[in-house]
Amino acid sequence: MTDTEDAQAPATPSSTSATPNDKDAAKICVLLNATGNVPIIKKRTWTVDPNKTVSWIQKFIHKYLKLDATEQIFLYVNQTFAPAPDQIIKNLYDCHGTNGKLVLYYCKNQAWG
Repeated sequence: MTDTEDAQAPATPSSTSATPNDKDAAKICVLLNATGNVPIIKKRTWTVDPNKTVSWIQKFIHKYLKLDATEQIFLYVNQTFAPAPDQIIKNLYDCHGTNGKLVLYYCKNQAWG
């Protein structure tokens, strides 16, 4: 997951012919919103590889917030449902993306659904 305001990493060997802009275009913009008693991530908009899973994003948030190993992170799509941990981000974006972004809400306690 990369911050949209920071420079992108160099292209991988498998996509050496692609320019950094092509690589950015292949990623999905994810908007992370805090809900409940979870610490807020100041950089809310991130670009994510479309083949990553929901559990990967949960682990990223857990590590970014430096939470205790016993604490859980729950993700919700558009304040409506909790996606399965093995769900692919591209599928969620295709079905529930809004204004070019996938909006995910994260919290430490179950909030919706």
